[in-house]
Amino acid sequence: MKSSVKTAFFCSNCGYESLKWLGKCPSCEQWNTFIEEVIIKEQKEKQYQWKDHSKVEPASKSTSIDTIISTKEKRIVTNDSELNRVLGGGIVPGSIILVAGEPGIGKSTLFLQNGLLLQNIITLYISGEESEQQIKLRADRLGMTNANFYLLTETSTQNIFQEIKKLQPQLIIIDSIQTLQSPFIDSSPGSVSQIRECAGEFQRFAKETSIPVFLIGHITKDGTIAGPKILEHMVDTVLQFEGDRHYTYRLLRTLKNRFGSTSELGIYEMTDHGMRTVSNPSEILITQKEEQLAGVAIASTIEGLRPLLIEVQALVTQSVYGTPQRTVTGFDLRRLQLLLAVLEKRGGFHFGLKDVFLNIAGGLKVEDPSSDLAVLSALLSSYEDIALSHQICFAGEVGLSGEIRAVNRIEQRIAEAEKLGFEKIIVSKYNLSAGKQKNSNNLKFNIEIVTMSKVEELYKYLF
Repeated sequence: MKSSVKTAFFCSNCGYESLKWLGKCPSCEQWNTFIEEVIIKEQKEKQYQWKDHSKVEPASKSTSIDTIISTKEKRIVTNDSELNRVLGGGIVPGSIILVAGEPGIGKSTLFLQNGLLLQNIITLYISGEESEQQIKLRADRLGMTNANFYLLTETSTQNIFQEIKKLQPQLIIIDSIQTLQSPFIDSSPGSVSQIRECAGEFQRFAKETSIPVFLIGHITKDGTIAGPKILEHMVDTVLQFEGDRHYTYRLLRTLKNRFGSTSELGIYEMTDHGMRTVSNPSEILITQKEEQLAGVAIASTIEGLRPLLIEVQALVTQSVYGTPQRTVTGFDLRRLQLLLAVLEKRGGFHFGLKDVFLNIAGGLKVEDPSSDLAVLSALLSSYEDIALSHQICFAGEVGLSGEIRAVNRIEQRIAEAEKLGFEKIIVSKYNLSAGKQKNSNNLKFNIEIVTMSKVEELYKYLF
């Protein structure tokens, strides 16, 4: 008699499946990551609890695309404007959304808060990590109540589906997918095969019932989403919740979205009463100072689709040790070294014997190349020990030959600077030469727009 137990080897890093143990994964090329897991416990047909098995389901038929009537999807609009923004306008019925982030960053708090705010929607919050008392304590801290919000502390997927069948919720939040266990797979919760099977069951459930499901997930020490890569392919939307736990700000980024843009960004502030949406982050990210300080410049950047004005702080000092230090927080170190090389070659400034420290205020990480001009200005300000006017901001990319290059969506950047009361913005000459063909940009804005093409011009203008 043949055994009904079947095993396979899975890469714990990327989820690659192999029939035998391998020292090196052929997919992600990591060593010693293969673990053995039971993938079939017993040969029987899967009986999903949400289905009515007494009815025979009709076989699927192919359909001509011309006969399909397209309808605009109806979304559940939440009370959280930032969550609506990153989802593309609200929660799409039948969608499955994966939310990942570091431990303690506030994932559970954010979605408990959002579930409690949806007063007219029956929400089921399934927790495999905390007891009902712990969740109730957090709800009391948030100061919210909701008669339509239900808690379930369970890890077996089939028991969860039985409760769903009784309650008939309109929204499901699972915290977290790594704690769930399917009876169809004989391996421990959090393993590659369990995560894949549990996510697959909820994906089929969401599509067949049109009930949206949020899956809260863990991340590995490398910052990637724990579990097999197929988990991200199975879901409709992937959100990354990130931020520095030493700061109060949290960012909700869209990594994948089948129903909207992946360029959106939600910003929250962590408070004693939960997550507060930040509608105008530029005012918070710029320090309000009474006196002007050397080494500070304001960059007009774009995060996702929203303009942000951020403060760039630089400190240039004489090097005490043999090798000069280059330390950055929230900025790319290699990008800083490139900009220092441009200043050495094109401007004649000797940073070779100087320690350079660079910080982006507010705990943000900046990847927008338009911050180059503000970084250069902050470096020069600290080098010369002359403070820049707090009424000037910058938006421009710097090339290796010292040219100031044009950046995208310049009108949004200028409008944000004007809204916050800046008097001047320094941009690339090439940005506005294209804009003048479409009725000069200077006519639209009350802020003075200063155009430059070379780094040398920037130094002469500022100092």
